[in-house]
Parts: sequence; C-alpha cells; structure tokens
Amino acid sequence: MTVVQSKTFKVASSMTMLKLKRLCKFCDVESTSCTGTGSCMTDCSITSICPHPEDVCVSIWRKKDDNVTIDTICHNPAHKLHGLVLEDYNNSKCEMRERNGMGSQFFICSCSEDECNDHLFFTPYSLDSQVVSVILVSLVPLLVLAVMVITSFYWYRIYHQRRAGVKRKKTPLDFSDAHAIMMDDDGSDSSSTHANNLNHNTELLPIELDAQVGKGRFAEVYKAKLKQGATGAGEHFETVAVKIFADEEYASWKNEKDIFSDADLRHENVLHFLTAEDHKVEKQYWLITAYHPRGNLQEYLTRHVISWDDLWVLGGSLARGVAHLHSDHTLCGRYKVPIVHRDIKSSNILVKGDLTCVLCDFGLGLRLDNSLSVDELANSGQVGTARYMAPEVLESRINLENIESFKQTDVYSMALVLWEITSRCNAIGEVKDYEPPFGKVREHPCVESMKDSVLRDRGRPEIPNSWINHPGIQVVCGTIDECWDHDPEARLTAQCVAERFNDMEHPDKLSVRSNSEEKIPQDVSATEIEEIEK
Repeated sequence: MTVVQSKTFKVASSMTMLKLKRLCKFCDVESTSCTGTGSCMTDCSITSICPHPEDVCVSIWRKKDDNVTIDTICHNPAHKLHGLVLEDYNNSKCEMRERNGMGSQFFICSCSEDECNDHLFFTPYSLDSQVVSVILVSLVPLLVLAVMVITSFYWYRIYHQRRAGVKRKKTPLDFSDAHAIMMDDDGSDSSSTHANNLNHNTELLPIELDAQVGKGRFAEVYKAKLKQGATGAGEHFETVAVKIFADEEYASWKNEKDIFSDADLRHENVLHFLTAEDHKVEKQYWLITAYHPRGNLQEYLTRHVISWDDLWVLGGSLARGVAHLHSDHTLCGRYKVPIVHRDIKSSNILVKGDLTCVLCDFGLGLRLDNSLSVDELANSGQVGTARYMAPEVLESRINLENIESFKQTDVYSMALVLWEITSRCNAIGEVKDYEPPFGKVREHPCVESMKDSVLRDRGRPEIPNSWINHPGIQVVCGTIDECWDHDPEARLTAQCVAERFNDMEHPDKLSVRSNSEEKIPQDVSATEIEEIEK
C-alpha cells in the first residue's frame, strides 16, 4: 500500500510540474470552416505541452483567394512571429485581430490560458448596454470640446493665411521658414512641412542653381542656394543639392521620390531628403536634398589615402546604412517596409564632414512589400551597374520566392565598396592609386564582360597577403570575403557586417585625421579647398 501511495504521489508531482507549462492546441497549417466573423472552433485535435514556461497559445487564420487555413501553435511572446509582436497574450480568450501587409487576409490572436487558442473570437466582446451608455455620455463633452478646438484652429489658420496673402502682395516673396528643411552636416535637423513630401506650394522654393557636381544615367546633380529670407546684412542662403530629371525620366524621379517619402527611411546614413518639385514649365522634375561638399566616396578615395580610423568610420557607417534599408523595423521597434538599393557603388555613396557615409540615388530602389507578387518581382528586371552586379543578377537567377535574395545582391555590391575603401588605407602597407573593383576590365564594362570575370572565372578583386598584417584589416577582409561569396545564401547580412565593425576595437580618437593624406588637383581653387576641409 505504501508503494502504491508513493507512486501516486510521484505521478501527481510530475503532473504538477508539467502544468507549469502551457497546454495549447498545436496543429500545422490546415483547412478550416471558420469564416473570419463571429466565433468558431479550430477543430484541432492535437493538444501540446509548450516547450517553455513563458510560451503562450497562438492561432493564425489566413485567407488567400478561396483558400482558408488555420494554424495553432505555442510561441514565446518575447520574440516576433511573422514579423509581428504579440501584444494581447495576457488575455484569457483568443480575440482575433486583423493585420495588414501580410500578403493575404490575416488574423492572429494570442492568450495565456490552457487550450485558449481553440475557441476564436473574430468580433469584440459585447459590452453591457449600461456600460456603453456611460461611456458615450462621458465622451460627449470631450467630443464637443474637440470640435470647438478644431473649429477655432481652422478659423485661426484661415485668418493668418489671408493676412499672409495680403503681405505677399506688398513685399517680395519670403521663404524664411525654409530653414526648417535644412540638415547640418553633423546630423542635426528640424521638421518641415516640405520634408519627405511633394512641394504643393503654388510658388516653387526660391532656389538658385550654382554648379553641376554630378551626372548619372537618369539625372544631373547641382549645388544650389536656397534663399532663407532677408536679414539686416542682406539675403541669407543655405546650400542644398538639387537632382534634376528630364521629362522622359519621370518614372525614375517618381520611384526615388516615393522611396524618400517613406518617413521610416530617415537615418543618419541615408541622404536627408528635403522635398520634391514638379517644374512643369521647364518639363523637369526636381529632388532637393542635403548637400555634402566632400562629394561621393569614389571621388574621396581618389583624392585621399585614409587611415585605419577612417576605414573604420567609413565602412561601419556604410554597413549601418545598408542594414537600415534592409531592416523590417525601425530603431524604436516599429514595423517598416524593407528596401533594397540595387545599385550600391562608391559613386552612389556620399561622404559627410565627419567621414561617415550616406546612401543616395534610389532611382532603382525597390520596396519589399509583402503584397508584391512573384510576377511583380520578376518584372523588376536586371538592374544596377554591371561592375557591381552579383553573380545571380548577371545570370538572372535571383530566387523570386524569397525577398531576402534581393538583399543578398546589395551585400555583394557593398563588399566591393568595402574593398575599394580598404585598398586606399595606409594600414595595408603600400597604397596604390585608386582603382575600382575589377579594374582590369574596361571603364564601363557590359554585363557580358562581367559574366566572364565573375561567373566563368569566379574572379573577385585581389586581397594581397600584406593586407592582413593589421588585425583590424584582417577582420574587414574576412568580412568582405564572406559578403561576396558566389552562393547568395552563404553571404553575411548587412546587420551582421555592421555588428562586426561595432565589435572591432574602437579607435581612440576618431576625430583626429592626422594620418590621412589628400591629393588635391592643382586646378582646385583655394575656396573649394576650404569648403572640402570644413
């Protein structure tokens, strides 16, 4: 009898231990009769003991075309599921909430009671009528107050707009507020009614083009002056960059404007966008951005031999910029649409005053929205600059079923740029004149020429043994080698590259550039030299 009681006690103890973990319905994706309205049962016949005590029960309902499925699982709410954060897991019941941008009609719920993910509720629970009445009565005064405030604000705006209109008729046009759209080279900035939007003002911004500083396939870039209003000492101007597209390049302008207009794109290593303008009279389309006098990275490397500290700053900031583009969330954790650049090269990267990089030229960029179909991805075409194209782009074999494949092509291009930066660092020993990747091919190689070098010969830019004598350069070269791997899935992610730079020994004084040498062409004026050195 004692033995039986002992065994019974052990079984009871074991059951107590097991109950510390959640019991959840656990069926793989299967068809369901749930219609997505009201409430229903999952009809899942399997109950599982969750592997971790912190796991909660989750149900996912999807409808794509006429195919309706349901998925019941255990999941740790500290981790994202399908890119989503579980926010309702403390509920005792599974209240289905629709989430957009998942490529189909998508409902998800989570709860923390045993098998609570079996009974699904697609509509909010009904409240007691008295409670509803109390809530409505409580809200009426607030609604009345809100209407009064909005009305007062509206008439206040109308009044000041009329006064401003009269004032403009009496005095020259003044855009003193335009200062708000400027961003200093150190990264500080202010909000603006123009920033990240199309300029719908009847009057275009008072911009005076100065000198052409760049020219690409689709547009020309000018240094320009933006009038900031009159002061006691005369008119005040801020320097901006203006990218001008011809009428036939409207599609490229619109694509870049749409990408820049995403507020989540904003990052210290992405070019700061000010506004876009449609110049109907000249049949031109303008993008107005911050101006960086050091120019693009290719120009900078041509003129400079850099130190290890400079390489650490340039390479790390480049990786952080690409990682931000590719990320599906912002620094504060909010969901964002990942973006691939698809034309990363040293001439599409600008150098700021603190030697950090900013990505620019998003004319070929692609937003990796979950709603994009395989056909839409396939129609995006073989784009980019042949010299920097990944092997799979050269032979048109990108895996369209996996959007990560597009990010992997950016990582390959970034590896070539990191090689360019490293080749001009005095820590590698003898530094040769600047040379682009695959420098032995002609100046503007075609796709077929690059196929011979990259696909047939499996060639990559040379990394001499002398480069890896420096411990930091050794890590960088190892990272480059992993990023330009022929197998896309074997490449590092941009986030991993950024973390590697962060994990390297931090240079003691990044602001000291005494080891850098500059080759300045003799035809550069003293004024331009001073501007570069700022």
